[in-house]
Amino acid sequence: MVNSTNKRRILLVDDHGIVRSGMRSLIELEDDLEVTAEAASGMEALQLIRKQDFDIVLLDISMPDKNGVDTLRDMQRIKPELAVLILSGYAEELYALNLIRSGCRGYLSKDADPSEIIKAIRTICNGRRYVSVELADLLANELIKPSDKRMHEMLSEREFQVFYKLASGKSPTDIANELFLSVKTVSTYRARVLEKMNLKTNADLTYYAIKNELIN
Repeated sequence: MVNSTNKRRILLVDDHGIVRSGMRSLIELEDDLEVTAEAASGMEALQLIRKQDFDIVLLDISMPDKNGVDTLRDMQRIKPELAVLILSGYAEELYALNLIRSGCRGYLSKDADPSEIIKAIRTICNGRRYVSVELADLLANELIKPSDKRMHEMLSEREFQVFYKLASGKSPTDIANELFLSVKTVSTYRARVLEKMNLKTNADLTYYAIKNELIN
């Protein structure tokens, strides 16, 4: 589908209306950018990308029905070429490395300067990744001192997804249904996660996630 306006088409995904309103107001100041749709949940976002074309998705992580980790993975499956910028209330050091591995083109904290958000949108729409100063430091540290990585940063994409759900209190059966896996497969991933993170129980995973501010 041709974009007749020549403006970059943006989908805003955040469960807080005031955040979407603020982002829309910011973007509407730019002549080359346009918010063409909004979604208050991951499920709503997936429905929209099936029906409409977007140049970029601005995606939150913490949402009630389907978190941004799962939503990003499903977006990659439905439209692999779709560019996604994670715009989250969580700082870069908490999620950025895992989500970059999962396919997002950039990661910014919501308290980033408005000019940097606009710069990131334009950079990604032009086919490049956006690497903030904070993310650049994380990537550099990973190359220089890989042993200094946090335990959750050593997980694979799927392991991190299972870890996040277990830490949030979901059962293996629920996780299996959500990820279209068998319960046995989920249990295998759980065992790998516990071993890699040197933890013993789901309660340990939850404590780790809370302590590291990965969940509220």
